[in-house]
Amino acid sequence: MDAFYASVEQASKPSLRGKAVVVGGLGPRGVVATASYEARAFGVHSAMPMGQARRLAPHAAYLVPRFTLYRSISEQVMALLRELSPLVEPLSLDEAFVDLEAGETAWDEESARLAGIKLRADIRAVTGLTGSVGLAASKMLAKIASERAKPDGLVLIEPGSERALLGPLSVRTLPGVGPATGDHLRRAGITTVEELAEAGEDELVRLVGKAHGHGLYAMALAHDERPVVAEREAKSVSVEDTYDVDIHDRLRIGLEVQRLADRCVGRLRGAGLSGRTIVLKVRRYDFSTLTRSETLRGPTDDPTVVREAAARLLDSVDTTGGVRLLGVGVSGLADYTQEDLFAQAEPLPATEEPEEPVAGAVAERPEPVERQWRAGQDVQHAEYGHGWVQGSGVGRVTVRFETPQSPPGRVRTFLVGDAALGSAEPLPLVGAPGQASSEPDPASLPKSWSGTEGGGATSRP
Repeated sequence: MDAFYASVEQASKPSLRGKAVVVGGLGPRGVVATASYEARAFGVHSAMPMGQARRLAPHAAYLVPRFTLYRSISEQVMALLRELSPLVEPLSLDEAFVDLEAGETAWDEESARLAGIKLRADIRAVTGLTGSVGLAASKMLAKIASERAKPDGLVLIEPGSERALLGPLSVRTLPGVGPATGDHLRRAGITTVEELAEAGEDELVRLVGKAHGHGLYAMALAHDERPVVAEREAKSVSVEDTYDVDIHDRLRIGLEVQRLADRCVGRLRGAGLSGRTIVLKVRRYDFSTLTRSETLRGPTDDPTVVREAAARLLDSVDTTGGVRLLGVGVSGLADYTQEDLFAQAEPLPATEEPEEPVAGAVAERPEPVERQWRAGQDVQHAEYGHGWVQGSGVGRVTVRFETPQSPPGRVRTFLVGDAALGSAEPLPLVGAPGQASSEPDPASLPKSWSGTEGGGATSRP
């Protein structure tokens, strides 16, 4: 998918279409998850510190991620892929390998091209978004082709043209060649894939080690025998939060761990899983990271069991000086729950008789908690309908009222505690049947590019 998170936000917010959008953590320690192509023109990219992104693109829209919506759209796309073949290997929410031959969907170049064209049209019709397709004889080449196809294109690498295509590309194009390996090869005078092949296998083994050297040489020759694996079994389920300001209060830390445990169990149950090992992750003020784990007698998805195990693990961690990140995870996954594990939850203390009220005592009333409104959050107003938060501060929240099918909407400002304003669920990006749609005719989609001729887009995904 093309700039997936940002594209979803632009599709659901008409006022942001064609504008720079950055999705990620909005706090001072946040990082960019995805930037729209308009934001990338300013140099913003994924994994960049959010503070740096704001300096590069100060006028962009900065939004928090809405992972529930992203996952639902991802499921729609993956369902379309599974119609093509039983062998679909998801890499992330927005990317997957598909073995077209296994699904008897393609058997030559032309049938593969037609399958790719239909897939792009189907993705657009079902989700309202664009995706890019790379077609090739191996996973490595298909990945390279999909990157050359972005945005909103299709690239087919013709059999026999692989070496000519790879030769002039940077060594960083190959899977597993990161900044460190790339710099090491550059110092040895190797910057392109062609130079990698010319160096020879023995020289590469000497430079980067036996296992990596053999693999690099094979990829430089366009050899990639990795099969498409239908499903990758999840090894763990976890959630974590990074805090804008270090947390020092031990009680607050304990409450955060309980909240994370509940979120983790929610994801566990959503996947129909249970697990035996509870893991606590704590990153302290000095960036040191500690992990503690406890293995139960059998798998569980009970929130009380997970909360109490996480609390016991927290007792063994020194949080003096504050913490900047907390996480709770469950590993040792299974697709069933062992019922007697519920007994592992510590019994509640015996109920005590309430004391007689003291004459003249005034009951303490908890301070009202100010509602938090985050940029990009879906809201519903009793009078104005559905909208999203543009920003908040000094006791007020600014909302733009629009839907995926409406024109750009009006902006209104409310007090943060306005009773008529509440959180809402995301609206579907594509309207109901019979509703006006902005989907283009498949015939008007950008032309595909084949082999090493033409002008396939080369922007990064």
